[in-house]
Amino acid sequence: MSTNARIVNEEWLRSDQYHNSFLVRPDDALESALKNSDANGLPAIAVSTAQGKYLHLLARSLGVRRVLEVGTLGGYSTIWLARALPDGGKLVTCELEQKHADVARANLERAGVSDKVQIIVGPAADSLAKLQPDQPFDLAFIDADKPSNLTYFLQAKRLVKKGGVVVVDNVVRRGRVADPDEKDSESEGVRALLRHLKTDDDVEATTIATVGEKGFDGFLYALLK
Repeated sequence: MSTNARIVNEEWLRSDQYHNSFLVRPDDALESALKNSDANGLPAIAVSTAQGKYLHLLARSLGVRRVLEVGTLGGYSTIWLARALPDGGKLVTCELEQKHADVARANLERAGVSDKVQIIVGPAADSLAKLQPDQPFDLAFIDADKPSNLTYFLQAKRLVKKGGVVVVDNVVRRGRVADPDEKDSESEGVRALLRHLKTDDDVEATTIATVGEKGFDGFLYALLK
């Protein structure tokens, strides 16, 4: 990494920490979830603090009662989303790795939201295809393996109500997605989703680029018409 890039990243980190110091209260359960995930060797790829609160506020603003999540990891974003749900609300989250699911269950229990969350373990494409909920979901958050973005999005489109929202994380990837010379599978997975959305008349979507403690990335926000 160049000196300039390192300085910019330090500025982004400092900015996130500064704003969070005013807008995000210290939270033992969330901090414990990150520490427990790290202690168990889970990759440090959870959403940032500011992004977690954004998801929480989004869910509350939309008045959601049912959330679908693809990619549980240690349950950090799951806690943020579950806390936004009213009594009787439900969050279904899909996780490939049994170890990750076990860590997440402990974190959810410690945060006091395990009664609202169902973790389905196994390949998410298979888990989503088998879902036949009595009621559609209001919101979906997709944050799993990027080559399968389109598969996950199409299943979310089936499972989320009309007027509902699908958020897909990590769609900018330090600008690599827009670089035609970058051929990695993660970028290609995002491009496949973008190509689909260009002609999907059932969806209105936009990408919001972000910088912060997680670097230069962004999320896709899609409204199902």
